[in-house]
Amino acid sequence: MRTLQEIPELRKVLGEYRQRGLRIGLVPTMGNLHAGHLALVETARRHADVVVATIFVNPLQFGAGEDLDAYPRTLAADQAQLEATGCDLLFAPTVTTLYPHGMDNLSQVRVPVVSEGLCGGSRPGHFDGVATVVSLLFHLVQPDIACFGEKDYQQLAVIRKLVADLHFPIEIIGVPIVRAADGLALSSRNGYLSADERAAAPQLQRILTTLRHAIEAGEPVATALESGLKQLGAAGFEPDYLELRAADLGPVTATTREAVLLAAVRLGTTRLIDNLILTLPR
Repeated sequence: MRTLQEIPELRKVLGEYRQRGLRIGLVPTMGNLHAGHLALVETARRHADVVVATIFVNPLQFGAGEDLDAYPRTLAADQAQLEATGCDLLFAPTVTTLYPHGMDNLSQVRVPVVSEGLCGGSRPGHFDGVATVVSLLFHLVQPDIACFGEKDYQQLAVIRKLVADLHFPIEIIGVPIVRAADGLALSSRNGYLSADERAAAPQLQRILTTLRHAIEAGEPVATALESGLKQLGAAGFEPDYLELRAADLGPVTATTREAVLLAAVRLGTTRLIDNLILTLPR
């Protein structure tokens, strides 16, 4: 696996791949990799001839008081994992490489509607930062396919709309949530949890599962969500949101069948997100 940090080198190598007619897959990450990220690489491997991963802790998507400075940087360990999983090329640029003129007056990409509410409501500007850096990476790599995890459900919806609206010739592949044996959705931020918090964290998925069964069995959504908020509080979580949306993140209507139950909570200082897909009764 080759690791590149400069844009001219990246373009040269990718140009050689294209001249050979190779199909390119992209896996954008912020590093500190776990099995969920590696599942993205494995999926890209099945859909492309060449897999390009990126590691970039993007300042644009961190708000004031968030964990930009504390976010783990583990490049050597990440490189070893990527190579073992079959990644061909790692692009790991610096902030000045991607944003050479600074960020104060940087042109940015905004994806309206789908980026509002949920995590977009609690983290103003977050999805503008995501959409901007992903657009930049799409431009630089020009992949045929790109893989994103379904744990970040709203982010995936933002990327899908971005690609559709701006006519990027890229197939976006959503990869199912990878969970620990106890059900906790894998996340780089799980490393912030204390031992006691880590033991309590899987209750988030269990509560969501209970709510999914109740809603699918016909319990009124408002009743189920009210119960869910109480259960989250009793389990030691500080809920940020607990919502039921249509699968496209629009509002649930009388004709909605495929829906998604989404939650974000704080456990200590750590923010956890999770979601479950469900089928609403007729």
